[in-house]
Amino acid sequence: MVVRTAMESKEAEEIALKRNKLVLDQARASGLLGNAKNTRLSGRVSSELVEAAKQRAHVSSDTELLELALSRLALEDDFGAKLVRRKGSVPMDIDLGI
Repeated sequence: MVVRTAMESKEAEEIALKRNKLVLDQARASGLLGNAKNTRLSGRVSSELVEAAKQRAHVSSDTELLELALSRLALEDDFGAKLVRRKGSVPMDIDLGI
C-alpha cells in the first residue's frame, strides 16, 4: 500500500487534473467531444474497479470517468508498437558519438 503525505496527494491531484484537462481539450479539438451527448454506454464492471479508477483520475462521476477513459483510448498513440517495429533498422556499427 502506498502512503502519501498531504502535500504529495495534493500535488498528485493537481497533476491528474491538468492531465485530464489536456486530454479532454485535445479530444474536443479533434472533434471527439462536443455539446451533443447522443450515445448511452452501459456495462457491468466491479464497483472496486470504478472507484479505483475515479480515485486515480480524480473524477467524481461515472460520466466523467467514461469520457476521460474513452478520450485517452481514442487519442492514444502507438509509439511502443512503432518503436518495436524499428528493431534492427539501425546498423549495429553506426557511430552514435556516445
